[in-house]
Amino acid sequence: MPTSSQPTSDPDSAGADRSARLFEPAPLGPLTLRNRIIKAATFEGMTPDGVVTEDLIGFHRGVAEGGAAMSTVAYLSIAPEGRTDSGCILLVPRARDGLRRLTTAIHDEGALAQAQIGHAGPVANASSNQARSLAPGRMFNPLGMRFAKAADEYDIARVTSDYERAAKLCVDAGFDSLEIHIGHNYLLSSFLSPKFNRRTDRWGGSIENRARFARQVVTAVRAAVGTDVAVTAKLNMVDGYRGGLTTEDSLQVAQLLEADGGLDAIALTGGSSLANPMYLFKGAAPTREFGATLPWYLRPGFRLVGDRFLHTYPYEEAYFLDQALRFRAALDMPIILLGGISEMATAERGLAAGFEFVAMARAILHHPDIVNEWAGGTGPTSGCIHCNRCMPTIYTGTRCPLVDRHPGDRPIDIPRWATDRPIATPE
Repeated sequence: MPTSSQPTSDPDSAGADRSARLFEPAPLGPLTLRNRIIKAATFEGMTPDGVVTEDLIGFHRGVAEGGAAMSTVAYLSIAPEGRTDSGCILLVPRARDGLRRLTTAIHDEGALAQAQIGHAGPVANASSNQARSLAPGRMFNPLGMRFAKAADEYDIARVTSDYERAAKLCVDAGFDSLEIHIGHNYLLSSFLSPKFNRRTDRWGGSIENRARFARQVVTAVRAAVGTDVAVTAKLNMVDGYRGGLTTEDSLQVAQLLEADGGLDAIALTGGSSLANPMYLFKGAAPTREFGATLPWYLRPGFRLVGDRFLHTYPYEEAYFLDQALRFRAALDMPIILLGGISEMATAERGLAAGFEFVAMARAILHHPDIVNEWAGGTGPTSGCIHCNRCMPTIYTGTRCPLVDRHPGDRPIDIPRWATDRPIATPE
């Protein structure tokens, strides 16, 4: 893999070289990022009416001020039924002006703006959206207490066209890069899953057939926006439950996407918003807080099964690294490493392993200035304790409860393993 520093026998020099590479300008397709750190997509929960708000602009302005090279706005839906709920921004013409104010604010702070675009598919709350959700096959989704429709040929063609239209709108609104969501069992990801995709037509069966929809969308988006913007994808390496997408199948999907030539980079993730959301996050499971966000009629059932739905996984830095290395060995395209990057040494380790960029979410949410502090040598370790209490805040404005507590937030018990780590708080 290409590197930008020469090996050296001096440990201090080697460390300086790694840090220099982390903060040097780096190419992403037609773009040049000011460093190799990207703010990963996390739904901000700041658009209750489905339109850009000043809170959303301030959130991403803070990320850009804090030093990240590119801030990813999430989650932008390409179709009404593709929203996770009615609070998501829908990519229609009336959203353009607000999105342009948002991208301008990010650009004014020297960062680039990326739009995460997608269709939630079976993850969508059809009750909130007042629109029937789509899935590879008919299935019941307890979140909206509705059955999702099995997508037919017309639906697949229409969704592909919606991606094209939405991608063009994002470019018109000033976004520099588009991230296509092919993870967490959103629509394209659900087609990859053998558990959810039991189809026997050209969209199901073999991994080539199950990947057909995602490949069609990526190709269509690239053709729609041309080569002046970057196009990336967030792809599940594994779904994290029995019968889901395996690493072996995902490797084939990644190789097919690379061969198609539509992507400038791929970000590797894992887990399922439907079946195993904690596989993505690792660390403590905020069962009580998450249950409190559910509609009243779901809370009794969640109290019974919540611990089985929200598994607790031990946290470790770079927890996706070993899986991602298999993709690094199989692909030539740039790869964005995410998952458990809270320390500068972890980011450096990712670059040393051959990954071109690292993506961070919780550490930046805890302390938006952490990238600047890393660059200045004043804050190499995040104070994030991976309690994951930020997860349920997506319904009231995404935040780190350690540093931005709202009325009604439950006191946070610091895990024993975290007591020897600094708990950094923004000034």
